[in-house]
Amino acid sequence: MDSGFWLQRWQEGQIGFHRSDVMPLLEKHWPSLQLRADARVLVPLCGKSLDMHWLAAQGYRVLGVELSPLAVAQFFQEAGVEPVRAVSQYGEHFTAGPIEIILGDAFGLEPALLADVEAVYDRAALIALPPALRRRYLDTLYAALPSGCRGLLITLEYPQQQKDGPPFSVGQAEVEALFASPWQHVLLERRDILDQEPRFQAEGLTALTTAVYRLRRA
Repeated sequence: MDSGFWLQRWQEGQIGFHRSDVMPLLEKHWPSLQLRADARVLVPLCGKSLDMHWLAAQGYRVLGVELSPLAVAQFFQEAGVEPVRAVSQYGEHFTAGPIEIILGDAFGLEPALLADVEAVYDRAALIALPPALRRRYLDTLYAALPSGCRGLLITLEYPQQQKDGPPFSVGQAEVEALFASPWQHVLLERRDILDQEPRFQAEGLTALTTAVYRLRRA
């Protein structure tokens, strides 16, 4: 799976992963991170997620990173704002108020850029990646986050043989292996959601669970 796959999905409007509302699990569990009011929050593979507006409304400074120009353009167009644009070694930066989105490669972000990031919100990034890329993702982007960084990770679990990802199934054992030292993780909630996801039922899934983890880098 390469960047062309995702660019084509956006071009064709195949964005079933995009939610038309704020993720309830974000609203429920984000306060448990106990961040200071104006903390900077990283949202990797952010698309045009409305969760970024929610985070900004709570007083946080949001830094998204996204590969698709269409996703970035639609995010600001649908918000009715014109972002300020700038270019750096990481890509093109679009900023409006407390939200900044980098049009670039999440695997290419460096510690210098992320030095003041205090939290990461990962709802659709880890589960978007096939197994071969998930370890690289931890060894690049997560490794670039500073000590003390906290996070909220939301995953899906289902019989992988019943469906081709993305989104992929990422079970607790894999989360524990990926987020070993220097990361710490706590399972906050596991919930059966198959009856709420007719699209997944139509694809033949017989089980679908979401899990929420609180993260912290030592």
